[in-house]
Amino acid sequence: MRNIQSVCVYCASSSKVDAIYFETAKQLGKLIARNNLRCIYGAGNQGLMGTIADSVLDAGGKVTGIIPRFMYEEGWHYERLQDIEITNSMHERKARMASLSDAVIALPGGCGTLEELLEIITWKQLGLYLNPIVILNTAGYYDPLLTLLEKAVEQNFMRTEHTRMWVVATTPQDAIDALYSAPDWNGSVRKFAAI
Repeated sequence: MRNIQSVCVYCASSSKVDAIYFETAKQLGKLIARNNLRCIYGAGNQGLMGTIADSVLDAGGKVTGIIPRFMYEEGWHYERLQDIEITNSMHERKARMASLSDAVIALPGGCGTLEELLEIITWKQLGLYLNPIVILNTAGYYDPLLTLLEKAVEQNFMRTEHTRMWVVATTPQDAIDALYSAPDWNGSVRKFAAI
């Protein structure tokens, strides 16, 4: 069985999203704690970011927040966190989150979440990140992106093999299970990173 001790969660900071997304974040946080996984996330205090942190902590779990200095100085960090790291830039933040994680789960989110998800998929395509990536497709939120990725394969912007880089889950429990059942991926993928 795959040894996973920490999971990086990408998610929205918006506090105005539908209740189903908050409920999903709460359920996922509880499961992360119950499975003795450390949650690595962007240290935000609002929206799904604050919810995932609260849920993990309330269930007795551990959370590490990573935030760039300018956001910290704006007061966007979650003061409840006991483990917080401040980086000099957004680039360093993302690299640190990846380096601390044994897997990634992407909850729904806006441009920041989409950018993080697509970047970590790109890193995996290049063999720079070899761990499981799970897209938690709550209420079909990610359907348009998944359709676009399928089109990228159909039109030869990506190889069919590249669709093994991520797993799609529809419930928080499915997402946790997928961490352990995702296809293996190793550095030899570089030989077919390009088409």
